[in-house]
Parts: sequence; C-alpha cells; structure tokens
Amino acid sequence: MALITQRPKGTMDVVPSQSYKWHTVEKLVSETAELHGFKEIRIPTFEDTGLFVRSVGETTDVVQKEMYTVTAAGDSKFTLRPEGTAGTMRAMLENGIMNEGFPQKTYYILSCFRHEKPQAGRLREFHQFGCEMVGTESPRADAEVISLAKCVLDRVGLKNIRLNINSIGCPTCRAEYHKALKEYFSARKNELCETCQGRLERNPMRILDCKSPICQDIAKDAPVILDYLCDDCKEHFEKLQEYLSVMGIEFDINPRIVRGLDYYTRTVFEFITTDIGAQGTVCGGGRYDGLIEQLGGQKTPALGFGMGLERLILTMEKQGAGFMEQKTCDLYIAPMGEAAVCKAMGIATELRDEGCLVEYDLVGRGLKAQMKYADKIGAKFVMVLGDNEIESGEARLKNMRSGEQLDIRLDVGLAESFSNALMSEMFKDIDADIENFLGKEN
Repeated sequence: MALITQRPKGTMDVVPSQSYKWHTVEKLVSETAELHGFKEIRIPTFEDTGLFVRSVGETTDVVQKEMYTVTAAGDSKFTLRPEGTAGTMRAMLENGIMNEGFPQKTYYILSCFRHEKPQAGRLREFHQFGCEMVGTESPRADAEVISLAKCVLDRVGLKNIRLNINSIGCPTCRAEYHKALKEYFSARKNELCETCQGRLERNPMRILDCKSPICQDIAKDAPVILDYLCDDCKEHFEKLQEYLSVMGIEFDINPRIVRGLDYYTRTVFEFITTDIGAQGTVCGGGRYDGLIEQLGGQKTPALGFGMGLERLILTMEKQGAGFMEQKTCDLYIAPMGEAAVCKAMGIATELRDEGCLVEYDLVGRGLKAQMKYADKIGAKFVMVLGDNEIESGEARLKNMRSGEQLDIRLDVGLAESFSNALMSEMFKDIDADIENFLGKEN
C-alpha cells in the first residue's frame, strides 16, 4: 500500500517548531477580547447548509463556489462552516443567550473551510479569531468593536496597518443604490463575467466584490454608496467617524468596501496591510442588523469582525514582530542503569509538579549520546544519575550554557534547590537584556 505523504491542497501543518507562534497569537487575541468584556463561545464545525445560504447569501462567491457541503444517510445537507458569524448567531438564539441582557459579547477561535485557489494568506482550511456583539445599534458599539480589533493588531506588534471604513446603508437606502448600480452595469452587461451577469438582477452590489479583473475595471466608475445613504445611515456613519477620532484611531473612508457576505448593513471596515501581497486584509467586519431576524429571531442589531490567524502570523513574520519564546527543557536527567531510571522518574514527577519542564532518557542511550540529545533539545541543566549519586543522595547539576556545576541534594529540598538555580539563570538573562538595552540607548 502506498504511503499518503502529502497534505490536502490548501491546508497547512503547524509543526511543533512553529506552534509557539500560534500559542502567542491565540493567547494575545483571547486576552484582549476578554479585557473588552467578550466571553468565549465554541460552536460546531458544520451546520445545516440552509443556515449559510440564508445568512451569507445565495449570490455570494462563498455560497455559489466555495462551500464544502456533505450528506450522510438519513441526514439533511450539512456544510463545513465558511465563517463564524452565522453559527455564533444560531448558537446564541438556540441557547437563549440573548435573554441574558444586552449587549451580549462573544469571541471565538475556530477553523473555517472555503474551496478557494490557495495562495499566500489564503487557504482552504484557515483559522479565524472573531468577535460578535449583539443588542445595540449605537455607533459607539461600532467604534468599540473597531477599537478591539485595533488593540489586537497593536498587541501582536503589527505596523503600517490602515483602517478603511465605509457604510453600505440599510435596506431602505440600499434599494435606491441598487437601482443606480443596475442602470450602470446594464450598459456593459455583456462584458461582465457569467457570475456577475446573474448577480445583476438579484444583487448588483456583489459585482463590486468580484475578483475578475474585467469586472473590477468596469466597477471602478460605478456609483458610490455614500451618495445614496438615508439621513439615519448618514448620521450613524458620521458619528462613527467622530468616535474613532475621539479614540485616536486613524481611518480612511473607502466607498468600495462592501465585504463579501450579504448580511452586512451600514458600517463595514477592513484593516489592510501591503506586506503580504494581494491578500492584504488582516481583519474585516461590520454591522449586520438584519441577520438575527433572518435566522428566525426577533429583530436585533449585531456587529463584529473576523481575523484570519494565518494572515496575522504571516504579517507578523514579514514585519519581524515578536513571538513568545518557545518553551524548552529546564532539566534533562541522564540515568545510568535501571535503578537510576526509576530515580529519574521520581525526580521528574516531583519537579513537573512544581512547573518545571523535565525530560529523561526513554531510549536507552549511553551517557555521551544522552548529553548530545540534551544539547539538541536545548536543555538548560543536565543531571547525571548513577549508582554513586543514588547512594550518596547527591548529584551534580550542570548549567549547559555556562558550564558551571552545582551539587544538589536528591532527598531534601530538591525542588527548591532546582527552582533557585532556574531563577538565578533567568535573572542573568534579564540583566543581559538590560545591559543590551542600555548599550543601544547609549
């Protein structure tokens, strides 16, 4: 039987040597969301297909071209989630979360699936950090959600990120805008791609989001939504700009942002970088005041955003942003003989209970090979255990970086003695960092 040695197209492996980058990002995004009062929600990987058709929109690329839909005997159609908002709204409705007072604020970190052409920053299985706020139509909420997204980007250390905002109005003013778009695009209908020719009657705004270069060229002179906003939508958008300015958040007004999903209303926004090529949007979101009603609930305003973690990490790497240090072995125990192996197991258990990362030989290597292995895994200290050490109740602790050695008791105060050795080494690193910083300052 042939070995299957390639991952599916459009997916990626996060190998152990890279997982610390994901730990960094997941820790920072969840901490930042919680500081803003958002609580985690976890939803299924797949949902009834109708949920996404109804919420995301039949005329979107996601529904028409990109969804992974499956069936099983006796079941209706299910779809692997292409985004997180629809499933989160469904879960909030089904579990009565909206009865607990407004606003309700949730966040999630989850995998999503879209059948797209893979490229840098765009995969078929990707991971998304998202936040949803339900129960307020105030533009203050829009500013708060945008502020949260910016705080996340700031905390992970990104630079040169521009915020673009737009308003795509409400159903009332958007109806007038649709008329203007139909009139404009109808004059060049035969030049549009086949998909956009179908969109022209059902949802002409989707043409503005088409990836076809020809459609993009035609759309560049199309009417602008901001010229068609009703008084309420115009006031909402002006207030948002005022609040963002008060919060010190710089922004550009980009009337071409419509986002790729049908449920958006009024505010839409994107944080964009030029550091990762064509796929420069690292965060996108907006308001979807009609979505919950579409899903069978009471009319309830809502808004949020999604942030692709692959793109986020890719941008961090391009910009040289810092990640948490990868955890390395604090102590490697090199046992010589079966009695020493048993002793090493006991010591490892004791020190692990104190929060130390401890390893010992599991292969049966000789001492020389064990020392090479300890060096390879970056062990900070090594302790050699043999019959003499067990009999005397004392072993020698070797600092692998400095070469210094310290005698340490095995039976009395072992955990405290080793913790002190670790702390001493950590303070040396801090002192070195301070000296290095002061040297740069001078």
